[in-house]
Amino acid sequence: MTIIVYARGKGRSRTISRFRDLLRKPFSTSATDANVRRILIETLYTHPSGVLIGATCGLLAAWCTAFYVNDPSVTVAVKILTAIAVVRVVMAYTLTRLKNFETRTLELLFEIGAFSYAGMLGFVAAQTVYLNVLSSVQTLAVGNAIGYGVAMSSRNAGRPSIAIGQIFLATAPVVVACSLSSELPHHILALTMALLLPAMMTITLSIFRVMHTSIAAAETSAKLAEKMQTLARTDVVTNLANRAGLNHELVEIMMARDPQSKLALFWLDLDRFKEVNDTLGHPVGDRVLAEVARRLKETAHTEAIVARFGGDEFIVAREVASRADSERLAGRILEEINRPFRIDGERLELGCSMGIALLPDDGQDIDTLMQGADVALYHAKINGKNQVRFFDPAMNRDLVRKKEIEAELRAALQRDELSIFFQPIVDLETGRIRTFEALVRWFHPEKGELRPDEFIPVAEETGVIITLGNWITAQAAKAAAQWPEDVTIAVNLSPVQIRAPGAALGILTALRDAKLDPRRLELEVTESLFIDDNQHTARFIEDLSAEGVRFALDDFGTGYSSLGYINKFPFKKIKVDRSFVSGPNVGLKSDAIIRAVAEMGSTLEMEIVAEGLETIDQVHAVRAAGCTLGQGYYFSRAVPDYLAAMLLAQEQDSDPAARLAS
Repeated sequence: MTIIVYARGKGRSRTISRFRDLLRKPFSTSATDANVRRILIETLYTHPSGVLIGATCGLLAAWCTAFYVNDPSVTVAVKILTAIAVVRVVMAYTLTRLKNFETRTLELLFEIGAFSYAGMLGFVAAQTVYLNVLSSVQTLAVGNAIGYGVAMSSRNAGRPSIAIGQIFLATAPVVVACSLSSELPHHILALTMALLLPAMMTITLSIFRVMHTSIAAAETSAKLAEKMQTLARTDVVTNLANRAGLNHELVEIMMARDPQSKLALFWLDLDRFKEVNDTLGHPVGDRVLAEVARRLKETAHTEAIVARFGGDEFIVAREVASRADSERLAGRILEEINRPFRIDGERLELGCSMGIALLPDDGQDIDTLMQGADVALYHAKINGKNQVRFFDPAMNRDLVRKKEIEAELRAALQRDELSIFFQPIVDLETGRIRTFEALVRWFHPEKGELRPDEFIPVAEETGVIITLGNWITAQAAKAAAQWPEDVTIAVNLSPVQIRAPGAALGILTALRDAKLDPRRLELEVTESLFIDDNQHTARFIEDLSAEGVRFALDDFGTGYSSLGYINKFPFKKIKVDRSFVSGPNVGLKSDAIIRAVAEMGSTLEMEIVAEGLETIDQVHAVRAAGCTLGQGYYFSRAVPDYLAAMLLAQEQDSDPAARLAS
């Protein structure tokens, strides 16, 4: 028996504990429950028409009761009930901007009105029982109180404490009045109404539990969706907006933009970032990107949009007062990116190329603005590293022209519109031709001859130079195979061609197909090849040198750190740039430079070629300075292969040295 009592006590304890937990749940301090509580309280103020209908019905029953009872206390209670009902209806229709009130304030205001109304309604009903008025009047008043309490158990279940309080205040006075009555029906009514309270509490709490669970689940789902959306719009490496996030933020800034201001879009491309990834690894590269992101955010300030567009490209967008304002910001950004990076003790220097477009100057919408900045960035990169370019409509025309040249150049390679011409490089002692330099010529069927400086840069930018360079090498090797064995062939190589996969193998294949000794091939490279020096370039030179291919440093003196390149790589020939021979600044200084280079070449057993020779005086001058080879119009322009063969044949029937003595 003790066990049974204990079990019953334990079950009752669990029930009470469960009710207590349900009543306490709305008062949780977690962020999710706080949001749920706010939503549940806002449900109390939804559908104010329901409050109006309920108040109208309640007041009709109350005033009917007062009319038939004709007791001062009942009349006063009904008047108070009327005032409360009017205030509640007004509040229901005016408190529509719920965001202006704190959650607790909204709850307190509703509690005061709800409890006051329920209490007065219960008091009026209790008075009809206590005064033992007509049974029809008692039925009207008591039924009105019970109906109100039952209705509130579901309507206000979002706040169970309020709903249960309304049920209690509407029915408790009637229960007390019926208990004090001497009539048995009143006692039975008191008992049934007393049992009604826990029954309706159970219904209220069940409804609340369903509402709370549903709203909490919806809140959790909404937060998860928001978090996933944020992740979808965020770059994981830099924590900046990615492309999707950038598009979203640009739309927002466009909608909020001051029409009187300008929107500047800065498109950045880091210089030498690939070298960082290749030499130090992607983890270090990611840390560099994160540091770039930090610097950009600090420089552009909080009102700007900063995004990683992809790879090593970043975009900054912000409102500016004028073009000059955007120029100043661009200068600050460039200065920040140019500051050395320190990663794990490594000192890294990057720099960046930047294209800028302004709205509305360069476009009326985001797509046009981004296209303009992209085109400006393209021109900044082809003009050299660490450049800033603003968009100009002429850039589009240049781009269209380059696209046209690219397409026509690809077609020209297929239609054999290109030709190889050969310019001799002459021994300044004997006057004999030692080498021919292979130069490409393009005779367009409609536009005539196109200059190399017009299509070679386009070929390099678009990658067509790889196909073109391989074709030039193959054609030059075939022509050289027909010449005397002491005559070599020189071919210019683009850095793009050298960095292409299998570049060395392609050159060796061309030599093998032409049956040309690799020692008769000279590859001319410029200093631009070594600005972004990497292991691939060094391996390319080493592999071909091992096969006997010779290398010449072209346009010597126009770049920087040339002596370092000469010391590092196996050059056999140096070509002094024509600006030192026949340029506008030729004089004592240029003569001194030529003499210094020639002396260095003699010491290092290198041949020195003077380019741009146009007169016999220039020939005598460079020979006196120590140059061993000469090239220029004085000897010959570039000629087709059959004329090159004729020049070699003429040497057999004449004295080439006489030409140098004239």
